[in-house]
Amino acid sequence: MKNLYIGLMSGTSMDAVDAVLVDNANISPRIIATHKHEMPLSLKTELSKLCHPDDNEINRLGEADILVGELFADATLSLLQKVQVSSKDIIAIGSHGQTIRHRPDLKFTLQIGDPNIIAARTGITTVADFRRKDMAQGGQGAPLAPAFHRVVFRSDKTDRVILNIGGIANMTVLKAKDPDFILGFDIGPGNTLMDAWINKHKQVAFDKDGQWAASGVVNKTLLNKLLAEPYFKSPAPKSTGREKFNLQWIQEISPRRNDNAASIQCTLAELTAITISDSIKNILPRAEVLVCGGGAHNNYLINRLQTLMPNHAVVLTDDVGLPADWIEAMTFAWLAKQTINKHAIDLTKITGSKQPVVLGGIYYP
Repeated sequence: MKNLYIGLMSGTSMDAVDAVLVDNANISPRIIATHKHEMPLSLKTELSKLCHPDDNEINRLGEADILVGELFADATLSLLQKVQVSSKDIIAIGSHGQTIRHRPDLKFTLQIGDPNIIAARTGITTVADFRRKDMAQGGQGAPLAPAFHRVVFRSDKTDRVILNIGGIANMTVLKAKDPDFILGFDIGPGNTLMDAWINKHKQVAFDKDGQWAASGVVNKTLLNKLLAEPYFKSPAPKSTGREKFNLQWIQEISPRRNDNAASIQCTLAELTAITISDSIKNILPRAEVLVCGGGAHNNYLINRLQTLMPNHAVVLTDDVGLPADWIEAMTFAWLAKQTINKHAIDLTKITGSKQPVVLGGIYYP
């Protein structure tokens, strides 16, 4: 018998809402259908402004909360229409929402997209606000995906790293000979700096296949300054966001840059590649690295990772049966099931929370 849930995810890049219909009947979830719902440019622009640490205009926040809620509801309804599935057949939606502020140093994180609107518009019970319960237990609030990664990716034959390259890069470490071992944390910038830089200079959302980065040359002086950021050497648990890693951060570190724009893009790609590879090699000298997230499609970046980690097999999660583009949305469909069934999630070794806890709040239609 099917056990249908919907997962909704909009990440740091804010390009679209990922909606996935998942059958959670078995231990390993099965994707039924997927849908990518485009985010209007006007809303993306507004959200980008709200992400700025100095922008705290409450009315604009409230309006954006409603608009994101409507957008997530539209994504759900479009997904259901695509596969001709009734909302009555869905047990629950797991909505991550759109992060506009993540400040674990202040024990504060905020994801907007009013779940009341999602539940009312779709007629489906909605689970949301997953991160703040973890923070209430002393955790970082992120990353949450490692709990899901352990369920679907752990192998008895090989050590694995699940590497999600979204706006921020995060990873999960799973050991073959130790079923209880798990480690996960935010590494640092994934796509966010590269996306911001190419958008500034070429007015496009991302560097397709890393072609622009590949046309440049790494500025080693700038790279070393960026790598000196203390966050990269700080111990886990740790999490971060675009509040920390943005173009202003680069400007503050290196206010005078004579390179052409392509070389800076190349340097930013190298920053992502080195911080990821160093993080992985420091924990596992040899492993299978399964890549997911938008950065999985940046061929230049993936090739740099494989070059920097010759003892690791760098492949996409597609190679083990789960598409790289949909892992995060699947995570929140799975988390919704755990919440509905009152199953506590143990993130003590990941976020640093004091104890396992049932995440999120439930909003009924």
